[in-house]
Amino acid sequence: MSGLDGAWTRRWIEAIAAEIATRKSELTALDRAIGDGDHGENLDRGFQAVLGKLDGLDDAPTPGAVLKLVATTLISTVGGAAGPLYGTAFLKAAMAAGDRPELDATGLVEVLTAARDGIVARGKAEPNDKTMVDAWGPAVEAAGAAGDDVRAVLEAAASAAAEGAIATEPLVAHKGRASYLGERAIGHRDPGAESTALILRVAADTQ
Repeated sequence: MSGLDGAWTRRWIEAIAAEIATRKSELTALDRAIGDGDHGENLDRGFQAVLGKLDGLDDAPTPGAVLKLVATTLISTVGGAAGPLYGTAFLKAAMAAGDRPELDATGLVEVLTAARDGIVARGKAEPNDKTMVDAWGPAVEAAGAAGDDVRAVLEAAASAAAEGAIATEPLVAHKGRASYLGERAIGHRDPGAESTALILRVAADTQ
């Protein structure tokens, strides 16, 4: 594959919606342990709303157009922390994509980096705060070192995000509701990091 076009981006978003629908109970259970207990349900509602709006896109949308649609829909439909954080991530990703008809490896890394930076700016979280940043940070670093093949970049990002999500388990949370639990949050995986790993794994698996 030479690059990721709008059709691929749409297939990725559709696959995210399907995967979240399948795993929403798992994500909610993770959030119930250390958060508000609504992460999976909120994301499912948001991405189902996105599905309902995809048909309104042009026949050949750019990746940026698809990402912007996701952003605006999540911001308007998802409650809790996930809506603003993921909405900002997709919005910054859309801005990085611009009007390019497809993303090469360099463009893909720029999009992933912009998404991470948007989350950091919105949530004010740092590495090891036990948040989705702990998955996004390693994903971006791995993507940047993966070379000039888009498939290699996606796989590197997905694998690093999964490792980052697992690595949140022994951490004490410093942001969000989990931060009120102190050491009682130790042993629980951050739900935002897990959903980040899910989203990036789906990207790597989307043909």
